[in-house]
Amino acid sequence: MSSSTYGSFPGARPRRLRTTPAMRRMVAEHRLHPADLILPAFVREGISEPVPISAMPGVVQHTRDTLRKAAVEAVAAGVAGIMLFGVPEDEKKDALGTAGTDPDGILQVAIRDVRAEVGDDLVIMSDLCLDEYTDHGHCGVLDDQGRVDNDATLERYAEMAQVQADAGVHVVGPSGMMDGQVGVVRDALDQTGHEDVSILAYTAKYSSAFYGPFREAVGSSLKGDRKTYQQDPANLRESLRELALDLEEGADMVMVKPALPYLDVLAKIAEQVDVPVAAYQISGEYAMVEAAAEKGWIDRDKAILETLTGIKRAGANMILTYWATEVARGL
Repeated sequence: MSSSTYGSFPGARPRRLRTTPAMRRMVAEHRLHPADLILPAFVREGISEPVPISAMPGVVQHTRDTLRKAAVEAVAAGVAGIMLFGVPEDEKKDALGTAGTDPDGILQVAIRDVRAEVGDDLVIMSDLCLDEYTDHGHCGVLDDQGRVDNDATLERYAEMAQVQADAGVHVVGPSGMMDGQVGVVRDALDQTGHEDVSILAYTAKYSSAFYGPFREAVGSSLKGDRKTYQQDPANLRESLRELALDLEEGADMVMVKPALPYLDVLAKIAEQVDVPVAAYQISGEYAMVEAAAEKGWIDRDKAILETLTGIKRAGANMILTYWATEVARGL
């Protein structure tokens, strides 16, 4: 065979590094680890058995007892953290979301339960927002024209930060997208002797269609939408402005939510910061995979790992996912 014939074949063959599972594993650029994962969990007041969430197969509203069990299982699997959401009884919802600042409210009780059960073996995080506790379902206090009052809401967030920290939380997650929320929460924590409590800022939280199943999960009473405070899906630069403000105000970690539709935002933020970056694989993302797998249209386990790997590849150090414990066991 002539040299010209040999020269017609490629010298560089990337496929050489894909030949066997061992080879592919050795050269993999990104790896999932249980310590990357955070389990979001819902705890509902006044129930004696877990309540399945119809739009999220396999996910439930926990009782206090089953939440403690879920926390123990997460620790055993190597999961890094748990993000707690409280679901109060409907009659306890009001215009100000007072159940959210009641030391004996369901979220504060749940924080104490989990802290007593697992101590510091799991990073206990709490959702710092009013939407679960207001009768109108918004993330803040409304003014006399029915608009979310940013600064009045900040006062409520400061109170929430204190009661959640008093309950023993390690990390608070202010998620309402109010201007100045991180700074107000940081001041409230520092002034009440909770300097060690970290803030996971919901830096880029978009107004998304993929939140639908979550609203069932928390028993949302939302009337209208949240477009005046959550970000417009069309905007990227705006998220960088939010990022700069959150870091200036004292955020210890930052988050992009949702994850998969906003991987470009996640990658951009990850490039620019020197703090840990989280992404939240939200309810609608979970529901899509579960529904398609139930139909037999996709391979469920492979799809789960592919989505999580994509989020990790885009720059997330931590991923909030409802599959956290299951995936951690497999890893």
